[in-house]
Amino acid sequence: MSDVTIAYCRPCGYEKRATEAAAALRAQLALEVDLVPGKGGIFQVKVGDRIVASRSKGHFPASDEIVAAVAAARH
Repeated sequence: MSDVTIAYCRPCGYEKRATEAAAALRAQLALEVDLVPGKGGIFQVKVGDRIVASRSKGHFPASDEIVAAVAAARH
């Protein structure tokens, strides 16, 4: 089990963003990521129980922002 999870809203169509972010984390930090489908507009990246990146007010964190946030949280 990974300590990094990405929860995303499947009905909203956020799965592609979650998959791309997971691929970036795998490529740049050699991390495996658990993708967790949800609903209600959720898009959250967690390290353990801590949210390090999320969708807020229409802004989606880009893959490079997510990689930087996860790297900072893990050190």
